[in-house]
Amino acid sequence: MEGYESEKQTEQHDAASKANLHFTQPIRCIVKLGGAAITRKTELEMINEETLQTVSEQLRQVMIASSAKPPGMDWSKRTGKPDISCNPEEFGDHSLLDCRRFIVVHGAGSFGHFQASKSGVQKGQLHKPLVKGGFVATRISVTTLNIEIVRALAREGIPSIGMSPFSCGWLTSERHMTSTDFSMVAKTVDSGFVPVLHGDAVLDEIQGCTILSGDVIISHLAAHAKPEFVVFLTDVYGVYDRPPTEPDAVLLKEIAVDEDGSWSVVKPKLQNSIELTVAAHDTTGGMAAKISEAAMIAKLGIDVYIVKAATSHSLRALNGDLRSNIPDDWLGTVVWSLK
Repeated sequence: MEGYESEKQTEQHDAASKANLHFTQPIRCIVKLGGAAITRKTELEMINEETLQTVSEQLRQVMIASSAKPPGMDWSKRTGKPDISCNPEEFGDHSLLDCRRFIVVHGAGSFGHFQASKSGVQKGQLHKPLVKGGFVATRISVTTLNIEIVRALAREGIPSIGMSPFSCGWLTSERHMTSTDFSMVAKTVDSGFVPVLHGDAVLDEIQGCTILSGDVIISHLAAHAKPEFVVFLTDVYGVYDRPPTEPDAVLLKEIAVDEDGSWSVVKPKLQNSIELTVAAHDTTGGMAAKISEAAMIAKLGIDVYIVKAATSHSLRALNGDLRSNIPDDWLGTVVWSLK
């Protein structure tokens, strides 16, 4: 199966290339936390606490140079916890705070999608009261999730900072990104923090408003930050030739992308066509959109790893262990350029 990069997609990347973005040092990795992995998508606004905790621990292992766990940075009151924990003496060892240069982007999962689909935010028409109300409701929901993810990372000692595309002034035109000032993202990384961005409701110059997915955000960031590699953490082991719940579903281990944006499955060799589905409530395009965005990143010469979150396979991908060789026992999908 092949997918072709549209002229609109090319234009949006060209427009984004004009963004004010200056990193003083290379970015190690951009990580996408899939909404289906970190939330329970069948339960409205419910975080998958166990997965998020394991993902946060794995990110700490690959980001923080010290073998010792750094002090926590979430000093806010938590439900069920009697006191706010903060011991200034724990911050005497500066080496505990040395952090590799990562950027994190997360999807919405069971946060935001319901509000957006119920009100039609992705289709625009901001003059309608229902759409305007849904725009507000969607942003309340997705920023709530963002805060909880930032707190989970902060508790592991990762100096994480939540950043919203809407608040950064990012705009679209007919759902394609036109204004993407990444200067604050660059400044945040250069200051020693880990930006945590998210899919968001944003203003659109033509249709009034729309939904900007985390996958689209990652492809634009990758085009300018030029990370060494990109990792998509999902709720399944990678990309399959059909819905993974079907008994004969085959995991696609390697996908190669040509210069024109078309892609093909290299491993394994398939006899049948590929069926990519989108959940009814998903306003961001599902797995088909992930493949499209991953292909655009791979065209830049940046390998993309799509792997199940909170597993030994995700830890190997996040640590960069797969960059020179994909072992047979690794479960996931790598998308790479033929160039």
